[in-house]
Amino acid sequence: MSTKSTLTFRILYKHLKTSLRGETKDFTTGSLRKAIFMLSIPMILEMLMESIFALVDIIFVASLGVNAVATIGLTEAVVTLVYAVAIGLSMAATAVVARRIGAKDLQGAKLATVQVIVLGIFVSLIITTLGLSYPKEILSLMGAEPELIAEGYGYTKILFAGNGTIMLLFLINAIFRGAGNASIAMWMLIVSNGLNIILDPIFIFGFGPIPAYGVEGAAIATTIGRGTAVLAQLSLLFLGVGKIKLLFSDLKIQLTVMWNLIKISLGGIGQFIIGTSSWVFLVRIMSEFGSEVLAGYTIALRVMMFTFMPAWGMSNAAATLVGQNLGAKKPDRAEQSVWLTGKYNAIFMVIVSLFYLFFAKLILSWFSADAAVIKNGALCLQVIASGYVFYAYGMVVIQSFNGAGDTKTPTYINFVCFWLFQIPLAYALALGLDFGPIGVFLAIVLAEVLIAVIGIVQFRKGKWKTVEV
Repeated sequence: MSTKSTLTFRILYKHLKTSLRGETKDFTTGSLRKAIFMLSIPMILEMLMESIFALVDIIFVASLGVNAVATIGLTEAVVTLVYAVAIGLSMAATAVVARRIGAKDLQGAKLATVQVIVLGIFVSLIITTLGLSYPKEILSLMGAEPELIAEGYGYTKILFAGNGTIMLLFLINAIFRGAGNASIAMWMLIVSNGLNIILDPIFIFGFGPIPAYGVEGAAIATTIGRGTAVLAQLSLLFLGVGKIKLLFSDLKIQLTVMWNLIKISLGGIGQFIIGTSSWVFLVRIMSEFGSEVLAGYTIALRVMMFTFMPAWGMSNAAATLVGQNLGAKKPDRAEQSVWLTGKYNAIFMVIVSLFYLFFAKLILSWFSADAAVIKNGALCLQVIASGYVFYAYGMVVIQSFNGAGDTKTPTYINFVCFWLFQIPLAYALALGLDFGPIGVFLAIVLAEVLIAVIGIVQFRKGKWKTVEV
């Protein structure tokens, strides 16, 4: 190895250690490449932990049968829809906190933090009530067969009951990311994920005095794992580990700050309601082709999430850099960070797409021995992976709008690309023209290509630089 290569490796290793330790840095000055690296590494690892959550559940639950896997797919389609509110709030939290941190307004960042947590608790209580009251009806609405409902409604009930732990986990992590403390968010997911891996087999298959809960055990393990991490998050906020330190005197409702967050989050809520409801419709279309096809689709999505999450990690890094640099009155630096992050993201996604194209069937065989499940899941991976380079830039640009506090533009883009384009196209191809499942997969790819193209065109106009939050 040459002296230059050795020096580069040492520098990268030094930055890696600093990034994982979570040392406080100012991302509004200095090298952009270094800033992207320092933020992306913990955010990528954080997102990987999130996707491992999903894969671990599928690995253990797959042995319980096709209905168990399909139950998870149907339940999470609805859970993702109702979490649109929390996702919108998390975008508002990241944008406001990042802007305040960039402007060196720590008190403003603390005020936003408290209001986000209060709003998150309120929303989770509403979701809990609905989930506990109507678990069977939720599965039935999604097209589940009576046998599947009888077997899986307990999972739906428990997951909705414990939704507050899931919601607060990613809301508080959004606060940490906005403050530039991405490593804290990463370590919180390592804690919750580690517990989930340990508890999943115990509650699913039973151990000692703990009975075998089956698919319900996956929901129990998830709730305990994430709930523990939420308690750790709150402790770190009050201990001041990172840029934000809460005091008991900060625990009060500030209606003006809360209303500002709600206004910003409305675009994000609409944005993700559109996106996730589109996913719900796609799952509903897939259910027309039977449990084996739905199970293959569910497994393929979980596998794809494993690579989408690192890409989202880099996109979140761009959002933080945009927010902080706009707060520091450096819009040109904010824009440069987006294009540079997009380039790195595209390189990563192209490599992943090639891997999926060649090894899709092998990957699916790790999760199921059912030939029909493997066939349909592999087809899903291969078709959707063909558009990964467009996903790369689309993700970064859309998150950058959100990081600037401009949540309206992505909402309009999602409305056109998902509701007016993806859903009608998926229905027409899959059912109208009898393409079957591949019709849904093609609609997904083409919609994401359209999102990337429109997003880049709108981003170049530069209106996001003038948004005030």
